[in-house]
Amino acid sequence: MTLHSQEEEIIEDLAGGEFERQPVPQSKLKSWKSFLGMYAGEHAAGTEFVIGPLFLTTGVSAFDLIIGLLIGNLLAVLSWRFLTAEIAVKHRLTLYYQLEKICGKKLVIGYNLANGILFCFLAGAMITISATAVGIPFNMEMPKLTDTLPNGPTWIIIVLAVGTVISLIAAKGFNTVSKASNWMSPFIVLAFLACGIVSLNELGVTNFSEFWDIWGDGGEPFPGQIKYTFWHIVLWSWFANAAMHVGMSDLSVFRFAKKASAGWTTAAGIYVGHYMAWIAAALLYAVYLKTPEAQAMLGNGEAPTVAPGPLAYKALGFFGILAVLLAGWTTANPTIYRAGLAFQAVLPKTSTFWVTILAGAVATIAGLFPAFAMKLLDFVALYGFILAPVGAIIVFEHFFGARFGLVANYAEQNNIRFNKAVLFAWAISFGLFYFISVQFDVFLSFVTLPAWLLCGILFLVFSKYVQKKVAV
Repeated sequence: MTLHSQEEEIIEDLAGGEFERQPVPQSKLKSWKSFLGMYAGEHAAGTEFVIGPLFLTTGVSAFDLIIGLLIGNLLAVLSWRFLTAEIAVKHRLTLYYQLEKICGKKLVIGYNLANGILFCFLAGAMITISATAVGIPFNMEMPKLTDTLPNGPTWIIIVLAVGTVISLIAAKGFNTVSKASNWMSPFIVLAFLACGIVSLNELGVTNFSEFWDIWGDGGEPFPGQIKYTFWHIVLWSWFANAAMHVGMSDLSVFRFAKKASAGWTTAAGIYVGHYMAWIAAALLYAVYLKTPEAQAMLGNGEAPTVAPGPLAYKALGFFGILAVLLAGWTTANPTIYRAGLAFQAVLPKTSTFWVTILAGAVATIAGLFPAFAMKLLDFVALYGFILAPVGAIIVFEHFFGARFGLVANYAEQNNIRFNKAVLFAWAISFGLFYFISVQFDVFLSFVTLPAWLLCGILFLVFSKYVQKKVAV
């Protein structure tokens, strides 16, 4: 056994057996059922209670929402199946270790930190959502759509308590995360369905035409929101999880799959969570908008509060509170787990348990600030845009590297700690399209795919030049 392999084994033992720096062995592979429960739980989750209502605040029309979500979510499932899962079962490595082989240890540290922190912020939004449910019995003041800072000591205490529990579950590893999601997901799906049915009843909907009329031809967005069209919905829903599929983060999950066909299980989460649940949550908000409180806020030029706990409580009572709480858990758990793996790549000799606790602590602090949840549409578009192009590096090397005559895992093969081809490809693609977005006021989800494609192409071109120069 070489010194390098001995070091890898020592690091793996310290990491807690989650195979952070070696391929997942055959004996640890899991059937499609493990992924079905995890994705159903993760995507029929706490964020859905916010995203659905936020769509209403953008003045979207019925056709744009219902058909746009149908198409956008299909594109997301296809991305998971034919890109993420396909590559994951081939190499069975985490995103972070596979990137290290291509980029070099020094360069990947910056990406891992950014990835882990962004995932923590996303998990923080889930903790915020769960806290709105826990706070109801304590008569806690709910955050407003425009709130940024914590609104009182009760809010701080509840967020800290919820974050601690979620972090401890995530720190137990993939098996615990998967089991928790399998157990909770049927209950959560039922809750969303019940919320939709109750809301339709309260809105007096008796046929499809009346259901369609809830959105109608759309309207003006609420104060502080932008107008969403059909293409906003298609591209936003496709890239809502861009970091996970085209960004390759879910290599860390699907590396445990027996076959690439496990990628189809994402449809269970996407079409239940990102379709039925989003629409059901929007119906909850539609009921709230008819209340005197919401009408008064609109009359004053304010956007009515989007607080999942109270919305679900008014529809389902205690069942609604429990649904929001568990929904936040099932999304925050795997998100914190992913963030822990990112930090693990930066601190390889620290146990998985403690790096996940670190990720949970950062997520809990983020959860104290309601802005991450209240501006979730914008934040999700931003974090997908930042992280997705890096996934193109792995995708383009996997599918096109050999055709271009590139050396696979170039940094590892040549003991390079900083692959400039990767940095330049990402920096140029990110910088160019972010400039276009800001300068010409282009919605970020519109430029995520062009940035991803450009990053992959530039990586091939720059790698060809670098490798040829070194060979000479």
